[in-house]
Amino acid sequence: MSTADKRFTKKERSWILYDWANSVYATNIMTAIFPTIFVAFAGEGGDIWWGYGTSFATLIIAILAPILGSIADYKGMKKKLFTAFMLLGVTATALIAVTNDWRFMLVAYVISKIGFSGSNLFYDSFLTDVTTNERMDKVSSWGYAMGYIGGSTIPFVLSIGMLLALGYSSPVAQKFSILITSVWWLVFTIPFLKNVEQVHYIERPEKISIRTAFDNVLGTMRDIGSSRGMLLFMLAYFFYIDGVGTVISISTAYGTALGLGATGMILALLVTQIVAMPSSILFARMARKITTRKAILLAIAVYMVISLVGFYMGFSLEPHQEAYQQSYAARQAEWTDSLAKYPFEDGEAARAALGGALKDAQAALPGDSLPLSDLHFEASSYSSGDLQLLEQARADLALALGEYKAAEAPLIADYAQALRLSTILFWSMAILVGTMQGGIQAVSRSYFGKLVPKKRSNEYFGFFDIFGKFATVIGPLLYALVGGWTGRSSWGALGLLLLFLAGFVILLLAKKPLEELEMERAAQALLEE
Repeated sequence: MSTADKRFTKKERSWILYDWANSVYATNIMTAIFPTIFVAFAGEGGDIWWGYGTSFATLIIAILAPILGSIADYKGMKKKLFTAFMLLGVTATALIAVTNDWRFMLVAYVISKIGFSGSNLFYDSFLTDVTTNERMDKVSSWGYAMGYIGGSTIPFVLSIGMLLALGYSSPVAQKFSILITSVWWLVFTIPFLKNVEQVHYIERPEKISIRTAFDNVLGTMRDIGSSRGMLLFMLAYFFYIDGVGTVISISTAYGTALGLGATGMILALLVTQIVAMPSSILFARMARKITTRKAILLAIAVYMVISLVGFYMGFSLEPHQEAYQQSYAARQAEWTDSLAKYPFEDGEAARAALGGALKDAQAALPGDSLPLSDLHFEASSYSSGDLQLLEQARADLALALGEYKAAEAPLIADYAQALRLSTILFWSMAILVGTMQGGIQAVSRSYFGKLVPKKRSNEYFGFFDIFGKFATVIGPLLYALVGGWTGRSSWGALGLLLLFLAGFVILLLAKKPLEELEMERAAQALLEE
């Protein structure tokens, strides 16, 4: 039995468990739950403040990453810095739950994100301390797998369950979703704190100065620039991981622009998380058989297929969507004008309510239901006279919508069929992304771990972290520019193909220098043992 097939050691299990511990932060705080809570508290402009806070935290950790990495490579420093940033993240996250002041929430969130990102920097670099080159793909992949199935699923589902049971605006449910993040993160970090230690290090000088750290960072930059294999890998990684991150970040926005149902998209993305768990493990096994570089190339190729499917999903739907929207908009103008005959006491509020209902009807009309037929207005929100007029207007509009549906039946049927096809394609992409997402992230991390000098792993992972942090910059910009220029979101999605293509070509051409660098690092590791 090869060493890669042996059971996990205590150090490896403890390292893997940290992904299980902190992934709940990514789902509950960064993406799914807390952003909506924050915007509700902050009110108008809340999403803008959220964007500022997220960008500021990302910028801070990206600037600090190489310097922190340089300091962490000294004997005894990596564990201390990991613990400090982990506790910073856990504490700041818990503090979010103790206030209803959105400003305090934002400050606590920024600090918590710095703690989360900083601890991940040291966590990634500990990979070289807990296992061997031969087992790196397996250990790294199991880390991602446990993160997907544990931290990204169990506490997230518990939080959603509380929000559904008590109501999304319930303070108890909201604070539970935040506090479970801190508790889960801290409790499952304990094995890491007990069992994982820094094995590879540089002897610590009597005094660690900022100038020494900067000198080390500049030295690492020169080393990366002078190593053709390392430089080519980092360039390839920058492009393809940018594409991977962009696919994750724009998928629901793209689907929403195409008119796909929000509930279906959320379920599809949950399936992505579930599929990613076993796929990450299987991907590591495949990497061992065909080499890690070839496994990454295969994943990039699949992402190119995903880009093409995403393009076709939108390209085939957009003409039907445009025709339907133009037809509906023309009729909606007539319907809106017809409301002028109703002598509402508060005409602005009444027309806004009916306008919102017409917008909801537009989204639902390609299906079977006409929501206006079931629409009722809250009595407490309107005078008795307006309420009676609103009910009459609702009945008239529902009748008009029924007549429109009959008159435009062929157009609506074509649009509905195109929507069904695009929904199927979205689910197909979600499953494809699930099979590759965790795998490509895991083996990229482990492959980089094989390419870096073990004693300076944290410093190198600092640069790796920068590339990961700034990676999702070009992709969204490319999507927006191409989509805006062409007037079609589908062409923006196709633009992502360029990122994967660039990463694929660079990695393909880097075969020889990467093999030479990997052999060189393996020889160095043997000498250090």
